[in-house]
Amino acid sequence: MSRIPRPVWLLGWSSLFTDAATEMIYPLLPVYLSRVLGAGALSLGIIEGVAEAVNSALKIVSGYISDRSSKRRPIVIAGYAISSAARPLIALTKSWPQVLLIRALDRTGKGIRGAPRDAMLARLAPAAERGRIFGFHRAMDHAGAIVGPIVATAILFFAPGEYRLVFALTVIPGAIAVALLFLVREPAVPAPVRPSRESSPGTTSAVDKPLLAFLGVLLLFSLGNSADAFLLLRLSDALGSATYVPLLWSGLHVVKASLSTWGGTLSDRLGRRHVIVIGWLLYALVYVGFATAESAWTLVGWFLVYGAFFALTEGAEKALVADLAPADKHGVAFGMYNTTLGVGALAASVMFGLLYERFGAPVAFSTGAVLATLAAVLLMALRPSSQAGKMVGSNGSNSSHQ
Repeated sequence: MSRIPRPVWLLGWSSLFTDAATEMIYPLLPVYLSRVLGAGALSLGIIEGVAEAVNSALKIVSGYISDRSSKRRPIVIAGYAISSAARPLIALTKSWPQVLLIRALDRTGKGIRGAPRDAMLARLAPAAERGRIFGFHRAMDHAGAIVGPIVATAILFFAPGEYRLVFALTVIPGAIAVALLFLVREPAVPAPVRPSRESSPGTTSAVDKPLLAFLGVLLLFSLGNSADAFLLLRLSDALGSATYVPLLWSGLHVVKASLSTWGGTLSDRLGRRHVIVIGWLLYALVYVGFATAESAWTLVGWFLVYGAFFALTEGAEKALVADLAPADKHGVAFGMYNTTLGVGALAASVMFGLLYERFGAPVAFSTGAVLATLAAVLLMALRPSSQAGKMVGSNGSNSSHQ
């Protein structure tokens, strides 16, 4: 097993500081919206759904541009800079539509940087270790998400209710994240391949078909994958206070950071599909737990188990996308992947908000569990083509990873 390349480490540290800034805000947002700005669960669903849809829609555009550019790093830097500048502005908001606007701008930056950065990571990773590299990067992300809530909790401990101060201070880790990117040496981008008659516009190549099939099933799963803000809302309601919600959010990311590299590596060994299916079924089980649990501490337990779902799926899904797309199309492929997630996130968050308000948490969480289970069954039913390299099925050392 090769060492983690230095550019991957730098991209990881940049993500760590960015996530630290983001997660100083995110676990507090439901409480800030409801208790400070007077917004309801539906408003939360609209904000998170629109923010993630903007994020994901832009990824396919930035991915397309990066595939046709000799340099991906400037696009990545621009995306991180936009988010770092926008994020602290939440401290100035007076109404939930203002939060919506700033969250959308923050996610615009994420949308710009996401696909080019993932394409850089795919270029840096040996083909048989893509799961490990993407898992490592996600682990660094989650490490930042451990730090952020702890810092937020410490600030609120000494300055109770000072949410705006917490939001304003996110400018510091955001600036560090952008500065680190200037140290990254970018790998060479392969020259675009002239389309052949077999892959000309209007046709779908053998590699494209498995990718589109996977994205179709992923869309179904994402329709049941609502914003995590709803889990935080359920936890804060059960605990009767938001004081320790950031700490629980940090605990979730301890699980993610601890297991993400392992989860990605597992997909290199067992095959992407099997690991993703296990993760999706675990997600469904957690949502059943959130639908039926009566004790606050039972909910806390399910919330921590939820971290294993991310560890099993995030690296494996991105590695699978890289497996199925040619190197000169990685930007577009990751853009398609994230756009699929964003479309599902918008629909899921709005639907979840409606179900939560009108029928209660059990109905909302049960709906998500059913959709996740159905998606897992469909993913197992997919038959990989020979050219796609057993895309959803076999050992990471096979030809699909070459």
